Amino acid sequence: MVKPCWKPSVEGDGGAGRGGDTRGRVDGLMWYKDLGVHVNGEFSMAIIQANNLMEDQSQLESGPLSSLESGPYGTFVGVYDGHGGPETSCFVNKTLFSNLKKFATEHQEISADVIKKAFLKTDEEFLSLVKQQWFEKPQLASVGSCCLVGVICNGLLYIANAGDSRVVLGRAEKASRGVTAIQLSVEHNANNESVRDELRSLHPQDSQIVLLKHKVWRVKGIIQVSKSIGDAYLKRAEFNQAPLLAKFRLPESISKPILSAEPSIFIHRLTSKDQFLIFGSDGLWEHLSNQEAVDIVNSQPRNGIARRLIKAALRVAAKKREMRYSDLKKIDRGVRRHFHDDISVVVVFLDLYSMNRSSSHIPTLSIRGGGMPASPKR
Repeated sequence: MVKPCWKPSVEGDGGAGRGGDTRGRVDGLMWYKDLGVHVNGEFSMAIIQANNLMEDQSQLESGPLSSLESGPYGTFVGVYDGHGGPETSCFVNKTLFSNLKKFATEHQEISADVIKKAFLKTDEEFLSLVKQQWFEKPQLASVGSCCLVGVICNGLLYIANAGDSRVVLGRAEKASRGVTAIQLSVEHNANNESVRDELRSLHPQDSQIVLLKHKVWRVKGIIQVSKSIGDAYLKRAEFNQAPLLAKFRLPESISKPILSAEPSIFIHRLTSKDQFLIFGSDGLWEHLSNQEAVDIVNSQPRNGIARRLIKAALRVAAKKREMRYSDLKKIDRGVRRHFHDDISVVVVFLDLYSMNRSSSHIPTLSIRGGGMPASPKR
């Protein structure tokens, strides 16, 4: 059975005593870990709940990236923005990193191929779960999750994305003495013309592969993202029939998958100019521009910066509805979704000194935000 995740958690020795919290803290609908230490520097995490059930999940893993004593070592960051329910994002939060470690062990390295295999294996395992529970819980076929991953290893940054979450790099510029925002992820949302063009080229016989509904482009008129983990009803014909609810069933049979779990992958060699990374679910970027987010991180203390980014986004959300932030804070989950989405933020600071130290001094840390109990080390 897929069970709702329920409790944020921290394992390991990295970050204890930083920001005064070892397990993170809760303030109303917000969970946060103000400051911790990872292999390559420091980090800050926060999540705010808007949905009745939290659909966003996130994690940071620091230390061994495989089961081999020889390494590789590094930092893994994941932001998982669920839709239709929390089950897929919870499953990804439990499973994806374990799959990455498995393939990294087999290949004895971190690579784009290893990360892609981890995404596809995680999707395959979730679809197997949907099949197991088809008659008992058919609606599991309509649940999915965007999946944004960053891996820092041996001076390289790997960004893998399926869906519309986003990661932005803050890069120091000597000329302006400021920090410039550079978006590193590719977003798979039907509102982007390039995504619609790709879908039309992949499905030339389907004139309704993308439809404009209420001024929003959607795949098959149903979903905005073209890549995700889960969403079995748009990947296999066997899951697009009764007993699935009629609103999810297509009039025609699926001859090939409409959505894909294969991520877009970008590889970047880190330099001394690269200051920090901001990973966020689309709820953050709906209210803050890339440069606005970078300016906030660059101008304020590291301790609690993820929480401050969320608060900045919520202030904008409140202003859009002509209300005060203090009044928005009083609105309970569920109703709150009319004002903003669940928002996950992980800010990762980059320290070249930390990247060059020996593996014997690397802190091991496993932290999950958004309601995921820690799983045993593998």
